[in-house]
Amino acid sequence: MIKGLLRFVIAVIFILSGFVKAVDLVGFSFKMEEYFSPPVFNMPFLEKFALLFSIIVVVLELLLGCMLLIKLKLKFTLSALIALCIFFGFLTFYSAYYNVVTDCGCFGDAIKFTPWQSFVKDVVLLIGLIAVFILHRKDFKKKDAYTFDRRKKASDTFKYWILGLFSLIMIYIMAQGIMHEPMIDFRDYKTGTDLKAEKGKINKNPSEYKTFYSLKNQKTGEVKKVNQDDYIKKTEYWAEGSPWKIEDGKNESVLVKEGYKSEIVKFKIEDPTGLDVTDQVINAPKAVLVFSYHPKEVSPELLQKLEAKVKAEKADVLYGVSTDPNTFKTIKNMMMDGTAIKTIARSNPFVLILQNGKITDKQPAKDYVK
Repeated sequence: MIKGLLRFVIAVIFILSGFVKAVDLVGFSFKMEEYFSPPVFNMPFLEKFALLFSIIVVVLELLLGCMLLIKLKLKFTLSALIALCIFFGFLTFYSAYYNVVTDCGCFGDAIKFTPWQSFVKDVVLLIGLIAVFILHRKDFKKKDAYTFDRRKKASDTFKYWILGLFSLIMIYIMAQGIMHEPMIDFRDYKTGTDLKAEKGKINKNPSEYKTFYSLKNQKTGEVKKVNQDDYIKKTEYWAEGSPWKIEDGKNESVLVKEGYKSEIVKFKIEDPTGLDVTDQVINAPKAVLVFSYHPKEVSPELLQKLEAKVKAEKADVLYGVSTDPNTFKTIKNMMMDGTAIKTIARSNPFVLILQNGKITDKQPAKDYVK
């Protein structure tokens, strides 16, 4: 009873974890790029393979989770899951210890974990898998090679059919997310979201950060962290002749009060001179925005068709928003951080339509121009 329940719970966790990532594989590949980037593992040559690695990891999670659930090839399945869990544990420990990736992406955008929560989750899962392995060890004993069990053979055949059907469904879901947009939108920018209302909540209850300076005493070598308020109050840290000097590159911005959490805090659009036009966009009766986070990878033909079609929308505000002020030729260019654009939609480019600040449509450009 206990071993069956434990196996079931762990299998469901792996399937759910794989499912939310499978829905948004492109989003998970952004997380993989973050792991390969110079500040983390410093393997930028692997960034172009991030989507491939994401597919491999998610397929492993889903197939092994399903095999554990239906008790298929149990010894192999448990061994593979234990190896996978050790790999995940290494990643999450590294992220937590060095504070380099603030969200592991373990459950996509559906559930957020801090790095240490992610590591604890992996350790608990690993202990659970080892417990299931031990509890089932008697099932792993080899039987006589000449023994034929008709019922077991029929049961295994049925399990393979289940696994095959499950695989086909997941392939369809993954393909939809890669070629279009995720079938289920777990992000803060799902259609129907009122950006103006969300901005209001953020402004009413903002998160607060403080800068902590790393100070080194030039005479004694002592190093201490001092927050910005104490630094200003105590003249001993900054008066002329003070032995304390701020260490370059070692200051930290620390969250001291958690406010209203939303990715929409990063929705900030500026013109090429740096003038903020966000309020104009979210207060317009109708705003049509074309976004691109990698403008150099977009074909000129697609951009030409896209600009021609959005100009026929009769919008009060019509902007092309990217990381390059020269991306769009016939509509006004605006600027936004590339990472912030990726959180809105995964396609490059894509179209976002707002009515009085509410998202009424969000489409990949290649679907929009059809």
